[in-house]
Amino acid sequence: MSSPEKPLEPVTEQQAEEAIRTLLRWAGDDPEREGLRDTPRRVARAWHEWCGGYAQDPTAYLARTFEEVAGYDEIIVLRDIDFESHCEHHMAPIIGRVHVGYLPRNRVVGISKLARVVDAYARRLQVQEKLTAQIAQCIQETLQPHGVGVIVEASHECMTTRGVHKRGVSMVTSTLLGSFRSDPSTRQEFMRLVRGAGSGGPR
Repeated sequence: MSSPEKPLEPVTEQQAEEAIRTLLRWAGDDPEREGLRDTPRRVARAWHEWCGGYAQDPTAYLARTFEEVAGYDEIIVLRDIDFESHCEHHMAPIIGRVHVGYLPRNRVVGISKLARVVDAYARRLQVQEKLTAQIAQCIQETLQPHGVGVIVEASHECMTTRGVHKRGVSMVTSTLLGSFRSDPSTRQEFMRLVRGAGSGGPR
């Protein structure tokens, strides 16, 4: 039986800034020169924003639902949700978009809340496969619809600006749950809606 994880000790903004100064020195520059003097403060604040998802509960965004939908029981899709994240292996940016769909079971959620769920998970150190699964599982477990589909398309700067240096490459991942996985017609309808007329969705 594994032991429970210990809570992380809090890090002050001053400690974060000092770590950035150390990194600047390691890179070969002088953090005290004029152009870099305020960089540790700026970088610390930027990372506080980029990792703001750790302080958010994605399920809370889905808590308020609506049942007055006049019997609507077809797929709902929100396409082209832009996101920015960072790779947990190199802390390099991941830039992309998400397509989310679900087949409601008597209740729906405000569409802006789906975008907030995406942001809450994206604003953490991530790998794309995990991000895709987390979004889908959150919607499935909280709303309990008939099914959920999530497609993520993104470029990874850990391979475009370093390593193999391959630009113009995008990675596509998907998670299908419930009827989106078990029913071919539901899955096909979701893919058709994601592609849409004039959409830049996956082909």
